[in-house]
Amino acid sequence: MALDSAQLSAFAAVVDEGSFERAAAVLHVTRSAVSQRIKLLEERVGQVLVRRATPCTPTEAGQALYRHAREVALSEADALDAIGGGQHTSTRLAVGVNADSLATWLPLAMARAAEGENITFDIHVEDQDHSANLLREGRVMAAVTADPQPVQGCKVLPLGVLRYRALASPAFMERHFAAGVTAATLAKAPMLVFNRKDALQERFVRRVTRRAIAPPVHWLPEAHAFVTTTRAGLGWGMIPDPMVVDARKAGELVELIPGKPVDVALYWQYWRLNVRALNHMTEAVREAAGSVLLSTAVKG
Repeated sequence: MALDSAQLSAFAAVVDEGSFERAAAVLHVTRSAVSQRIKLLEERVGQVLVRRATPCTPTEAGQALYRHAREVALSEADALDAIGGGQHTSTRLAVGVNADSLATWLPLAMARAAEGENITFDIHVEDQDHSANLLREGRVMAAVTADPQPVQGCKVLPLGVLRYRALASPAFMERHFAAGVTAATLAKAPMLVFNRKDALQERFVRRVTRRAIAPPVHWLPEAHAFVTTTRAGLGWGMIPDPMVVDARKAGELVELIPGKPVDVALYWQYWRLNVRALNHMTEAVREAAGSVLLSTAVKG
């Protein structure tokens, strides 16, 4: 079943931009033209492809077709580039990434990938334990994830280990852990957690106490603010080493229990598609991650 390229482009634009209006602006057509193309495409496949909401999202059927649409767009951009006809057309790479990688090493990879290439990025922030779902849903074409099992249609590149430490300010340590870091003191000390998917603090607590506890929690879903707030003494939290090298050297942050890091192995999962932009990004990710991440995790 051949699909109309203009209809596919309109569908992908609606998903990318989140609305029919913004899709129309990107495609330089009217909103009604976009709406008509989506309607004809849905009639062609016999299923609803877009949830008309704010933002617009693909249905389950639409997720599979969205991936196809993005693959077609990438392949076309690659072909145009090969014949010298793609100088004015940027290639959009949708990438899923955890907030801590985005706050540390991934921007370097993005900048390297874009050097001499007409690439734009659509970054989706998601916890490393859940970012592979973005690939399964077809919302991104590559993702930094803690899942080593390849999503269908994807390749997996091991990146290394991002090391986290349980850190707090010296004043917070004196206030809450003067008697030591125990199950009793951890149960009372305020804990900083990035969001409801962030299980790192719980992993540390279980490792130290061998039990689940329920301390007071501050929810703080922004990586740099997480560090700043920990330094200010609001609570303790798990922070990746690359973000706090200077703060630890200056004594502004100290480990709750020295020598008890939590290591998270990261992987780059990406579509099994041989196109220039994705290949450039993959190589840039390999180099940038290799300059920051550790090669092995702590045992025990």
